[in-house]
Amino acid sequence: MKKVGITGQAGFVGNHLYTTLSLDDNVKLIPFERSFFEDTTKMDEFVKQCDVIVHLAAMNRHEDQNVIYTTNLALVDKLVLSCENVNVNPHIIFSSSSQEEKDNLYGKSKKEGKEKFKNWASKNNAQFTSLMIPNVFGPFGKPNYNSVVATFCHKVARNEEPTILNDGEVGLIYINELVQFFIEAVKSDEQKISEIKINPNHFKKVSEILALLTRYKKDYMGSGVFPSLEDPFEKALFNTFRCYVPIEHYPVKFTKHTDPRGSFVEIARTETSGQFSFSTTVPGITRGNHFHTRKAERFAVISGKALIQLRKIGTDEIINYELNGNEPAYVDMPIWYTHNIKNIGEEELITLFWINEPYNPEDADTYFENV
Repeated sequence: MKKVGITGQAGFVGNHLYTTLSLDDNVKLIPFERSFFEDTTKMDEFVKQCDVIVHLAAMNRHEDQNVIYTTNLALVDKLVLSCENVNVNPHIIFSSSSQEEKDNLYGKSKKEGKEKFKNWASKNNAQFTSLMIPNVFGPFGKPNYNSVVATFCHKVARNEEPTILNDGEVGLIYINELVQFFIEAVKSDEQKISEIKINPNHFKKVSEILALLTRYKKDYMGSGVFPSLEDPFEKALFNTFRCYVPIEHYPVKFTKHTDPRGSFVEIARTETSGQFSFSTTVPGITRGNHFHTRKAERFAVISGKALIQLRKIGTDEIINYELNGNEPAYVDMPIWYTHNIKNIGEEELITLFWINEPYNPEDADTYFENV
């Protein structure tokens, strides 16, 4: 079992890496808080517990570029100092940036920080890995901070008009893809100093990204239609967009067509493949309590009364939706949200489910955690 600590574990990349590693029984996560940088005793105790330290903590934006430069180098110095204080040599994995190849103080802080770690590793015969990462996108990024994708998703989902300042081609990597590079480094036991440049694997013009998001807003939020999820980039972008859909968008009521024969309701219209199923649930029983990292899923209540609950992994806030089959409605499950459904009525609950991948026990992408 490897004991892994992540500085900046609450940030965009850090949160995804932390939650993904938490699914691995061969990894023990050592919690980190930003305040440790200001408390030598706590920082020393943290590094003493770690076999591997992923250094993600950094300042990305500030009106004064010199503040970014001095802050980022100070964080490196404090981490190295603690390793020396307690005489430990953990494998340090450094999150560098493609900006280190450009002429700006943020990039300079990354380049010089990498050199500081290399000098420490060389002097102490320690393992060090530098990962130079490109532009990253994915769920839970901060608008106007982490990426243009995060900004556009936030604005489009809220009927705001994004502005394209430069319609150039952007090289991107999806957060799930990036995390795999970090995990490979975490599991490596090669005692060496290595530098890895991670290349983007998706290239899109800014206007192309905005056009896709605008279509998701119109078709998915407007009409409940799932787009094609066959293309890896479009699947990743759609899963990212879904996490910016406002909570109050759900539950979405179906259009119910009634005549003397009875009624008809269209549950889901999709431009992609998937699996439809249904369940019956007796009063008082709860189903689910699991989450997915890549699957899109819809719960549609057509008979009975249900409470659907969601909670983002790593947080405490629970989102509650009550649905009644008298007015059939649905709730879609964002990735990285554990979810369940409970029969809160006195009659049998009937729920229809759609998920974009048929269930595969060899690769279920289903992780159990109580809401």
